[in-house]
Order: sequence, then C-alpha cells, then structure tokens
Amino acid sequence: MKPPSERPDMGIISGINDPNLRIPVIDLDGFDDIPEHRQVVLAAVGDACRNWGFFHVVNHGVDIDAVKRMRGAWREFFDLPMEEKKVYANSPATYEGYGSRLGVEKGAILDWNDYYFLNLLPSDAKNLEKWPKLPCNLREATEKYSCELVNLCEVLLKAISSSLGLADDYLHRAFGGSDGISACMRVNYYPKCPQPDVTLGLSSHSDPGGITLLLVDDDVKGTQVRKGNTWVTVQPITGSFVVNVGDQIQILSNGAYKSVEHRALANSGADRLTIAFFCNPRGDLPMAPPPQLVGPESPAVYGQPGISFNEYRKYVRTKGASGRAQVQALSLANN
Repeated sequence: MKPPSERPDMGIISGINDPNLRIPVIDLDGFDDIPEHRQVVLAAVGDACRNWGFFHVVNHGVDIDAVKRMRGAWREFFDLPMEEKKVYANSPATYEGYGSRLGVEKGAILDWNDYYFLNLLPSDAKNLEKWPKLPCNLREATEKYSCELVNLCEVLLKAISSSLGLADDYLHRAFGGSDGISACMRVNYYPKCPQPDVTLGLSSHSDPGGITLLLVDDDVKGTQVRKGNTWVTVQPITGSFVVNVGDQIQILSNGAYKSVEHRALANSGADRLTIAFFCNPRGDLPMAPPPQLVGPESPAVYGQPGISFNEYRKYVRTKGASGRAQVQALSLANN
C-alpha cells in the first residue's frame, strides 16, 4: 500500500475525449524513401520530443508476427507456477532475471507488478543462463523481437538526430556506434489488483537511458504520461509502439527534448502485459550536448565533459523511482 501522497488520483483526466490530451502519432512509412514525407516526420518528431517526450509510431517496419509471438511467449511464462519462475530470480549485481512483488520482507512498499529483465547488447552482456527455458519458444521469440527493435531504434536515433539539426548519424555515434550501443528489456506483468486506488503498477519515473520502445497491452490501459499537472492515459493503438525520450537524450539535446515522468496504474478487472525495450549509450561514454546545440540563445544546461551513463545509472539505482529528480539534479542551475 502506497502512502496517500503517492497514490493514483482516480479522478485523473484520461485524454479519451480531448484530442489535445493524446500523445502524438507519427507515421514512419516512407521515412527513408520519400523526401517530402521525411520532412513531415522530422517536424513531428521534434514537436513530440519538445512538448510531450512521448509519441506513438505506426508503419514502423517491425514484423507483426514477431510481436505476437513475443507477447504470447511471455504471457505463458508469467502463467507458470511461482516455483518455476523463481528459478530465474534476478541477480542483485546485474538486476537480470525474474522479480516479483511477492516473497520480500514484510512491510516493504512495492509496485504492483512482476517483471523480467534481460541484457541484450552488447553481446558480451547477454547471459543466456538467465533466459527462461520455458515456454520452449520464448528464447527464439525474444531474439527475433530484439533484432527487429534494434533496427527500429536505429531509425528513431536517425530521426531524432536530424530533427535537432544534427547529422543523422550523430546519436548513433554518441551512443557508441554499432559495436557500442547497449540494449536491455523489461517485461512487466501487472496482475489484477484488489485495491488499485491505494497502489501503482509502476511508480512515477523518467527513464535514465536513451530511448524506450514500449509495447503496451492492446486490451487493457494503464500507462500514463505526465503533461504539466495532468496524468494522461495512453490510448492503445494496435500495431504501434510507444516511444519515449530518456534522460540521456534530454542531456544530449541540451534540454530541448524532454524526458518526462510516466507511471503505470494497477487494475482490478484484468491483468496486463507490457514490454519495454531500452536503447542506451555505451556505459563509459560521457554524455553532454554538442557545441551546435549550445550558444547565446541556448546556454548550456548541462556541464562538460558530462557524466557517463554507467555513473548516471548507478546514481539512479541508489535513489530509486523519484520522478525527474535525477536528471534535474545534473542541471547547472542546481549546482
């Protein structure tokens, strides 16, 4: 049970009837092939990153069958008996494996979800011993899905770079290039909750990394994005991914693009499954905005040479979920 100050306001605005309270939808079809559409996409990406920090992408090129197999395999995993899932209990050192709201010390205040966390890239960070063996198609489904999303991340990094007026490969290089970019995944399972008004499925936070691709549940809503003082419920769009800007993009854009708070509600009527794919910089690289984005009209928000992603991630994990406090703490205005 969350303390009252951290509980969801069940009277929130959901954005169902107000088109101004829906995250933007961006059609990627023809982005690499049709110059006129490319400019439309870049303008839409820039606007979404500045004003929302979130957007849907459709016609993204990801194999829909791979998405279906991925969803099905992980639903089967979370339906397994607890004893079988506990074989893959997460490692404190790497966070990798299965985590549950059950079986922890009495009195701990937890979010209402179970999860599975996997490292994917670079290849030497992948530990197949931590990948479930059941259901039997899960490993193959996860490999295929991951490859598809790496390709989509490359398209999005290109679009975000170009929308900032930078070379389209700038973020790819800033993240470490083809051999340096890191990727990981968290599958979230939200069981039915008897008292959804006194807890959260996932506490309010911003993502510490680069960009996140979220596959939401098509049938059960629950993901919310903060827009000013309003929590806006993300409306599922079948076949889409929800993209959000992480803290590292906010830093690299000199604060022009926003990493915003988001959270997940608990639900009493149905369970829910979401899959978050995180595309992050190489851990040892310092993150700081390029000279092109700093000047008299846009003074530096973050210092040079910048904090590495490994250092930042360690800092975030010591603080826990706390809205946007971590990235705000790096601002020169707070130092």
